[in-house]
Amino acid sequence: MSDHSKKSLTVLGLGDMGSALVRSWLADGYAVTVWNRSARPAPDGATVAATAAEAISANSLIVVCLLDDASVRATLDGIDLTGHDIVNLTTSTPAEARELSDWIASRGGRFLDGGIMAVPSMIGVVESGAYVFYSGSAHLHETNADALAVLARVEYVGTDAGFAALYDIALLSAMWGMFAGAAHGFALIRAEDISPVDFAPFMVGYQQAMAGYAYGTAAQLASGDYAEGVESNLAMMVTTNGTLLRTAAEQGVSPELLTPFMALMERRVAEGGGHESNTGVVDLLRR
Repeated sequence: MSDHSKKSLTVLGLGDMGSALVRSWLADGYAVTVWNRSARPAPDGATVAATAAEAISANSLIVVCLLDDASVRATLDGIDLTGHDIVNLTTSTPAEARELSDWIASRGGRFLDGGIMAVPSMIGVVESGAYVFYSGSAHLHETNADALAVLARVEYVGTDAGFAALYDIALLSAMWGMFAGAAHGFALIRAEDISPVDFAPFMVGYQQAMAGYAYGTAAQLASGDYAEGVESNLAMMVTTNGTLLRTAAEQGVSPELLTPFMALMERRVAEGGGHESNTGVVDLLRR
């Protein structure tokens, strides 16, 4: 390793996100060595290495942002990682992150996994609200805190290497559920003389108003009392679902984005949870 400076690092992967990471560090005065699996222009000012091994040997801090876990392993396989800090910003599962951490540790490296909660244009932009979950080596996190903070707000969630991926995927899963509801809502008005542009502010406002329900769900999961503070119980919600389904039929809209969740709600009521909120659905999903 030729450069142990706190203002230098290596980035493996020059996709849209990897390039955004490189540009942010360059703008902050870092010397950045880069390598990509295929020929791709590097951001101006970066030093391009001919091989992954050459890129890794240039610095002690190595940031990996590739396609998937398999590509990370293929890239690092056979390279001496002794003394290197590996920060993996490749989207992976919790189990993959834990296994990768053990694999890197067995070869002398330290590991920190990351889950980027942003799109490339948000990286390095303080006011964007971007942040990155990190988990794994606490020492790696502490010693490279300044470099990591260049990209976005840092949220260190513990020494379990799988936690960053778990937080990341849990939030992304919640996002897909929100997108599904939005798609169904837009489909309902699609055939009518209603402007989707005019309708959008109502949808966004209502989603924002309802988003706080997660705090109540969290409190109920923590206490075990799923009826605590309930205003609209699950039995009432299930009854209302009938109106949602009839409206979808009237509008010629498939209910397929809604019915899986509705079926779980009905199961919970059938099991005696009609007086509760919908928190009990969480337990049904874990069976």
